Amino acid sequence: MTIFSRIIAGEIPCYKIAEDDRFFAFLDINPLSKGHTLVVPKVEVDYLFHLEDDMLSGLTLFAKKLALAIEMSVPCVRVGVAVIGLEVPHAHIHLIPFTHESDMNFKNPKLKLSPEEMTTIAAAIREHL
Repeated sequence: MTIFSRIIAGEIPCYKIAEDDRFFAFLDINPLSKGHTLVVPKVEVDYLFHLEDDMLSGLTLFAKKLALAIEMSVPCVRVGVAVIGLEVPHAHIHLIPFTHESDMNFKNPKLKLSPEEMTTIAAAIREHL
């Protein structure tokens, strides 16, 4: 069972943004920027492009709603999308608010946000869904 499956199951706490019967979204605890969100299918599949077509398209549409809510909640020019998938063997999409393209570089130092800041950011995004 991956760490994402454990988060979805409620075994590991997270700053949940949204969920439905197939997908789950929560703040990245090592964000590149405020509002950096992970979007995952509830089904445990290692690689994004191994998802069934309906799951992949559904995940993309779920992520779209979140990206628009993030744009309204966090100061940014856009919300970038990144799919890397090596760090956790569970398909996922990174939604990263950014102002400059360099903000999307995963080699950048990660932010250290307090639990209060994370809670506030998650609530702000949920308000715009």
